[in-house]
Amino acid sequence: EKKLNSLRPIELEDLLGRERVDPDPDLLEKGIRGKTIFISGAGGSIGKELAKQILKLSPKMVIFFDISEASLYELSLEIQKLNHFKIPIITVLGDICDKKLVENIFIKYSINVVFHAAAYKHVPIVENNRIAGLYNNIYSTFVLSELSKKYNIGKFVLISTDKAVRPTNVMGLSKRIAELIVQNQSINPINSCFSMVRFGNVLGSSGSVVPLFKNQISKGGPITLTHPKVTRYFMSISEAAQLVIQTSEL
Repeated sequence: EKKLNSLRPIELEDLLGRERVDPDPDLLEKGIRGKTIFISGAGGSIGKELAKQILKLSPKMVIFFDISEASLYELSLEIQKLNHFKIPIITVLGDICDKKLVENIFIKYSINVVFHAAAYKHVPIVENNRIAGLYNNIYSTFVLSELSKKYNIGKFVLISTDKAVRPTNVMGLSKRIAELIVQNQSINPINSCFSMVRFGNVLGSSGSVVPLFKNQISKGGPITLTHPKVTRYFMSISEAAQLVIQTSEL
């Protein structure tokens, strides 16, 4: 009888059930090279992968914004090893709903692209903390998109979710309203282009089912399934981040 930890470690990509989708290199680089990039929620799983991918594409400067000191610290350690081109990096600790703080950053740095990845996203937690979830996800989008328009920032990309489609929970609702805010900002923009990307299930992102299942299996089960016949479609974190970067140039 073999123990679980004696088996070959399963890579997340093994679970995709398909070949990974490679990005268009022209689209990737064109949107980033020589530009100043701002990432909200940079310490989260999507924000962190965005940061890593963007650093490879020779930006002029990158600004990492997050409310969690621990996440920013962890990101800083990982990024130091990857920053071969010695790109200037600014880390900002603060609340993305703090309009004055965000505005000061926009005034100080000539930002070209904003990736808005900051959000409360865990469905049960947002369901039980509705006001906090709605305020954070909606107002942060309003603040960032409004300031992007005011300061003529070239590209604004919102990270949304497939749960925003006919939403059945508060998290999905908050993201749908965020989408409507971005769509409204895109009416008669002077120099800014507003876009959004809806994610499905991202393998290995914080709170995704794979780390949960792995933990449950290592403890001998059981695995908690929504339904025995449920089907889930996944993308890897790197595919998700590359999709976002390409979106900024499409």
